[in-house]
Amino acid sequence: MAVAPDCVVTIHYTLKDDAGEVLDRSVPEEPLAYLHGHGNIIPGLEKQLDGKNIGDALTVTIAPAEGYGEYDDRLVQSVPRRALRGIKDVKPGLRLQAQTPEGSRAVIVSKVLGDMVTLDGNHPLAGKSLHFDVRIEDVRAATEEELSHGHVHGPDGHHEH
Repeated sequence: MAVAPDCVVTIHYTLKDDAGEVLDRSVPEEPLAYLHGHGNIIPGLEKQLDGKNIGDALTVTIAPAEGYGEYDDRLVQSVPRRALRGIKDVKPGLRLQAQTPEGSRAVIVSKVLGDMVTLDGNHPLAGKSLHFDVRIEDVRAATEEELSHGHVHGPDGHHEH
């Protein structure tokens, strides 16, 4: 069975940056399973896997626009530290949820300078090319329940919501 929309695809992968540094990888005994065609993985990787078969291995580079998007300076904002009242130990790398006119958004503290805190709403991999080594381990038809929920369920067919 080839990789196609509405299939559950199981892959092993290694993700590297332009310098060749490993950013993420699947655990040997726990490959990643996702529902193809439902936005469960980045669009560029999903396109590259379309039509491939069990056992296929590929090395692909995904441009930022097909990965986590281009870096957007408009998503970076400096706020007074008092705007983060109740949050102890505000320092770079701290992940927070910010309320915006568009709803809740994940942000990261990128800088603390005096009383000002810089929050960055970009994904940490925004603006970066992504280099994947992927091997397709399994492809199967998704169950009706997986299709209605939009994601893969575990081996026993259940998933905690």
